[in-house]
Order: sequence, then C-alpha cells, then structure tokens
Amino acid sequence: MGKIKALLAIFLIALMAGGSAWAAEKKYKTENVVILVMDGPRHTETWGDPTHQYIPHLANDIIPQGAFYPNFRNEGPTYTAAGHTAMTTGVYQRIDNTGLQFPKHPSIFQYWLKKSEKKRNAAYVISSKDKLVILTDCRKRSWKGQYRPYSDCGVNGLYTGYRSDRTTYQRSLQILEKDKPNLVLINFRQPDSWGHAGNWEKYLSSMKKTDQYIHGIFKFIQTNEHYKGKTTVFITNDHGRHLDGRKDGFISHGDNCEGCRRIICFAYGPDFVSGKMFDEKRELIDIPVTVAELLGFQIEKSKGEVMKELFIQNN
Repeated sequence: MGKIKALLAIFLIALMAGGSAWAAEKKYKTENVVILVMDGPRHTETWGDPTHQYIPHLANDIIPQGAFYPNFRNEGPTYTAAGHTAMTTGVYQRIDNTGLQFPKHPSIFQYWLKKSEKKRNAAYVISSKDKLVILTDCRKRSWKGQYRPYSDCGVNGLYTGYRSDRTTYQRSLQILEKDKPNLVLINFRQPDSWGHAGNWEKYLSSMKKTDQYIHGIFKFIQTNEHYKGKTTVFITNDHGRHLDGRKDGFISHGDNCEGCRRIICFAYGPDFVSGKMFDEKRELIDIPVTVAELLGFQIEKSKGEVMKELFIQNN
C-alpha cells in the first residue's frame, strides 16, 4: 500500500510540473509543427531567380527570420504523392499518384498521435488536392487505420476533386483558430496545376499568390496565442519541374533531372537558429526525422537525418 501511495505521489508531481509524463520528458520548446508546401514550382522561378519577384514575402519577410536551404532536394520520385509521402514518412517510395494507394509506412501524424495520446483533431492534413488524404493512413498492418489525423482536402475529401488555394487558405486559418492542431501539413496546389495546364503566366501569378497565402499563415502563427513562440514552421516544395529544353519544360515533372530534384526549404522555430543560410545537402526525408526529434518520437525505416545544424543548442 505504501508503494502505491508513493507512485501516486510521483505521478501527481509529474502532472503538476509538466501536464503529463510525456510533456515532462520534452527537451525542446517546440509544441507545434506546421509544414507549408508550395506544390511544384521550379527553383528557377523561386530562389533561383535573383529578383525573387514571384516569392517576395518568402524572400524578404520570412527567410531572414529563420534558416534557409537554397539547394534542398527531392532524391526520390518527383511527383506529388511521392514527394508528400517522403516529407511525412521519411521514406522515399513509388506510389500511385491518383490517390488510389496509401503509403507503405506510418506518418509523423500517426507516430505523434500515438505518442501524445491526443485526439485526432490535434493533427491535420489540409490540402487543395483531394488525393493527399492518403497522408492520413498507411498500409503497414500494425498501423493501418490507427491514429489517423483529421483531414480537410479537396472539395470534400478523396475523389471529390481539387479546390482553389484561396479556399485552402481560408480553411487553414479557420482550423488553426478553432481546433488549434499541434501538427499540420498544408498544401497549395496551383503553381503545379497551372504548370501542367501549360499556362506560363498563371503558373507565375499563382506562385506569387501562394507566396501571399504562406505569408498570411506565417504571420498568424507568429501572433496567435496558441502558436506564437512555440511553433516550428517548415516551408518547402514536393518537387520541381523540367528545365527549359528538357522534355516539355515547365509543363511537366517526374524524372531525376535537376529541375525536378532541386527545391527549397525554410525552417523557423524556437529551437532553431535564425538568419542562417545552409549549404548542407538536405532532402525531403530529413524533414519528418527532424520533426520527430522535436516532438519526441521515433520514425521506423527512414534513411533521413536530423538537421542538427538548425538547432540553437548545436551552434
């Protein structure tokens, strides 16, 4: 009986000190992670353009506040489903690009929901593309159908069609305000969609519009009581596009050419350095492994690495 009382006392002390045993063991200030994805722009129209005319907010207002990788990479299959799968599972895999197939391995959302024991709406996949609902589950038997995050994708879920990025922007702010999820991925599709349509002018203008939406969410995170001072943000792309002279140029993507592989990544948060430009070779599968480090869980089967150079404690 005396041992039971002692254990109860220890448990109560842990609750008073940190809210839970899990909270007590955390070693970073980060409590939330938001991944923002501009789908499918070429590096030559983003950071590779010295004027940065299509990403003015990212270049001038956002990047100076955090750390930036101008030569980030997708070293796996360079299309939407595979790129997003890599950044959420830490594993490169060939996967159906139409939404007919879940990833092989569990995602950061599933790992974190299991670890934290929070309700499903504490993690969210928000996307203009309906097919990215696939990021909410996996095919691994011991994980399939379990610890699934909420999703708000496409018109009304899988196989309902794509929606506008404006709608995704509005829905993102509503969800962040109302549900206050701790782990979120938000996809903006229109640079990729207008590229596939072969419309050069709208491809460029949609990139600039997406830059505005990303800036709006970034400002919200910096000022909202739930998120400010305790949220890590990654801004990246899932893939690039063919360079001019390669196949049909900006219209398509999907091979191992430099235009498809070279993307960008920005990182910001209370545990990260700011005002840094990194030349290190980093890639999509390093993002979820770094998220796992911040939020205190392990990812299976990943060859990704923690981006240690980002952390204040390592500088």
